[in-house]
Amino acid sequence: MARKWVYLFKEGDAGMRELLGGKGANLAEMTKIGLPVPQGFTITTEACTQYYEDGKTINDEIREQIDAHILKMEEITGKKFGDHENPLLVSVRSGARASMPGMMDTILNLGLNEDVVRVLAEKSNNPRWAWDCYRRFIQMYSDVVMEVGKKYFEELIDEMKAKKGVTQDVDLTAEDLHELAEQFKAEYKSKIGSDFPSDPKEQLYGAIMAVFRSWDNPRANVYRRDNDIPYSWGTAVNVQSMAFGNMGDDCGTGVAFTRDPGTGAKGLFGEFLTNAQGEDVVAGVRTPMHINEMEQKFPEAFKQFTEVCQILEKHYRDMQDMEFTVEHGKLYMLQTRNGKRTAQAALKIACDLVDEGMRTEEEAVAMIDPRNLDTLLHPQFDQKALKAATPLGKGLGASPGAACGKVVFTADDAEVWAARGEKVILVRLETSPEDITGMKVAQGILTVRGGMTSHAAVVARGMGTCCVSGLGDIVMDEANKKFTLGGKTFHEGDFISLDGSTGNVYDGVIPTVDASIAGEFGRIMAWADKYRKLAVRTNADTPQDAKKARELGAEGIGLCRTEHMFFDPERIFAFREMIVSDTKEEREEALEKILPYQQGDFEALYEALEGNPVTIRFLDPPLHEFVPQEEEEIEKLAKAKNKSVQEIKDIITSLHEFNPMMGHRGLRLAVTYPEIAVMQTKAVIRAAINVQKKHPDWKMNPEIMIPLTSEVKEFNVVKKVVVETADEEIKKAGVNLAYQVGTMVEIPRACLTADEIAKNADFFCFGTNDLTQMTFGFSRDDAGKFLNAYYDNKIFESDPFAKLDQVGVGKLMKMAIELGKPVNPHLHVGICGEHGGDPSSVEFCHDIGLDYVSCSPFRVPVARLAAAQAQIKNPRK
Repeated sequence: MARKWVYLFKEGDAGMRELLGGKGANLAEMTKIGLPVPQGFTITTEACTQYYEDGKTINDEIREQIDAHILKMEEITGKKFGDHENPLLVSVRSGARASMPGMMDTILNLGLNEDVVRVLAEKSNNPRWAWDCYRRFIQMYSDVVMEVGKKYFEELIDEMKAKKGVTQDVDLTAEDLHELAEQFKAEYKSKIGSDFPSDPKEQLYGAIMAVFRSWDNPRANVYRRDNDIPYSWGTAVNVQSMAFGNMGDDCGTGVAFTRDPGTGAKGLFGEFLTNAQGEDVVAGVRTPMHINEMEQKFPEAFKQFTEVCQILEKHYRDMQDMEFTVEHGKLYMLQTRNGKRTAQAALKIACDLVDEGMRTEEEAVAMIDPRNLDTLLHPQFDQKALKAATPLGKGLGASPGAACGKVVFTADDAEVWAARGEKVILVRLETSPEDITGMKVAQGILTVRGGMTSHAAVVARGMGTCCVSGLGDIVMDEANKKFTLGGKTFHEGDFISLDGSTGNVYDGVIPTVDASIAGEFGRIMAWADKYRKLAVRTNADTPQDAKKARELGAEGIGLCRTEHMFFDPERIFAFREMIVSDTKEEREEALEKILPYQQGDFEALYEALEGNPVTIRFLDPPLHEFVPQEEEEIEKLAKAKNKSVQEIKDIITSLHEFNPMMGHRGLRLAVTYPEIAVMQTKAVIRAAINVQKKHPDWKMNPEIMIPLTSEVKEFNVVKKVVVETADEEIKKAGVNLAYQVGTMVEIPRACLTADEIAKNADFFCFGTNDLTQMTFGFSRDDAGKFLNAYYDNKIFESDPFAKLDQVGVGKLMKMAIELGKPVNPHLHVGICGEHGGDPSSVEFCHDIGLDYVSCSPFRVPVARLAAAQAQIKNPRK
């Protein structure tokens, strides 16, 4: 039996969203519950997928079913395509499962040609309306189906209005519109090289294919990547008989929400235009009226509409976004969907629906997109000012929030300028760990290179600082402290504004407003915590970050990168002394200078976390990242170590690595220089003992994480150093202190031999940034050079560093857990890569049985909500 590719509205329902798309399923549901819906049919999402499989053509079987459904639609409406008595006109709309801006625009009035328009003009006794429909159709079809730009037609309309001395489209007469239609057809022919199609069926197939094509346009692909919408879903096509809002003053069209999408307040919110068609409201061709004014114009239709609004909201148990038309005083519903809303409105609506008895707490938690919470926690641009501004360029929105300040080009300058009270934006080709002090004081960070998981992006997200990365259009001139973007050259001290959510960069100052967290935020988070099983920790290297994460609900630190603590000017020098030392004794002497600093840092972290678990990763990066580059710094180090400048330079050269990501780093440093691990262990344990004495009711249990294990024997060598040092410190202090020694699992071999490593490790923590690099064999900083080509060729649908690769990297993680837990039933397992704050990755971590996820402080609420949604969707004990 042939597969069913096409469904009449009356054959479907809301449960068929995957097949009929969101719009088609809702049209079917509205038909089912008896609302006034102009009838039609939906071509399924599977037909779209088949269209691509068949080499972008519609096969005979699908065509046969479309043709059959045209006949059925003609029977239902009593009208016929191309008929000279009672012609059928339709709208064609796309409709994916998830609402997707950037896909094909609607086409209205399809089915018109020279003959049909004359019939309509005569039969309706309203030639102005008939010619208005025709010129609109030519314009829409040319733009949307044939990709002739709108602007050519807009210019012709403007010329006509100027010639006639009118300002509004509605002031043009039937003759003017007839003339415009002829001009539009001539424009079409000059651009396309053939006449505008007059056969309604040819028009329809052109429109259907345009919808299918739009599933794969660049805008749609970018939106899909950003919103985790798989390419395989496809889009449906909805063909619906027309209801006309442009037949005169007793007609109109509008868009309305059952609650305010900006604030969430209950009550009708929307706009309405008389004598207009749908796109007039959306495109802002004329200034629409508030929806309430419709009551004076069309009291009967308005009364019916308010009843429909209540029916739909109760039926869907969510705020609805509806499009409707009034034709000669009669109401027609063209679509409904769950309305898009701001994060703040989403929280309010979810809480209100619970209070109104329409939703349970679990359902309220499941309604909210965790990614939107980001916008609640960071400063935002003033919306009015933002609307008036034009972006100069667009990079990647790597860390949300809004920032404006004066351009500086080095971390040192950022510190100097900030110290004198200036707000600065740090602009770099790319950032490195040495830039950390400048990044901390900057309002925002802008980089030319690097992706969503570059150093700048990761560190900025951790600090809650706005960051735009990978803006490759910038022409950088660091030597002269200037860059060019969008045709303008910016010098040090010039103002720019960054939007870390969209990636847009603006010239000058756009005022910002602080984020305000409404009371509903606390309610939703409390419900999320009630239902989730996954613990949520934070990645934090400073007491400020830890404190902020704790405020946002973190239950511990899953990753403290100790190397970030060495870059302070007071400490870096001692660490450099250690690097260029010749003997173990010299190294120990230099490390002794750093020990009190490390200990103080750890004490402050323990204090900030109030007795919750703290995982401290021992030194991870290769030593070359810490050596001086400036001549002055090299001379200072040479003098302190009684060496010549050349000797220091030779040591620096010797530290150069061919592939630092896979070089002398992580626990390999501790195997080579065990004294580093000794110093760090002393700092961890002494800090814990001090804080335990101060807070006897806190349960101190520091977790020492050894990075980059690939072989159980190397782990055992370093663990032995740690345990001997720790036990000696505890014994010397005469106290009882439990501690754990585990490893960061970031090399595929560690996953493959997890049963061996688990015998001696107290915990595993997946470092999925490196595990992803090692598994794919490319670095996250270089991936940006080819990822776009991979997206274009459908090799990847998303950046594996931003969204966990569940097929490959995920399989390794699952294997490590399945091998490790039976060997060590007490083994606890977490994740502390960037993926710990990505909702779909959090769901995967829940499903494979992790104990916790760890993410940057400002992602903690996102992870808490995502963890609750994962438990609601797939409960585990």
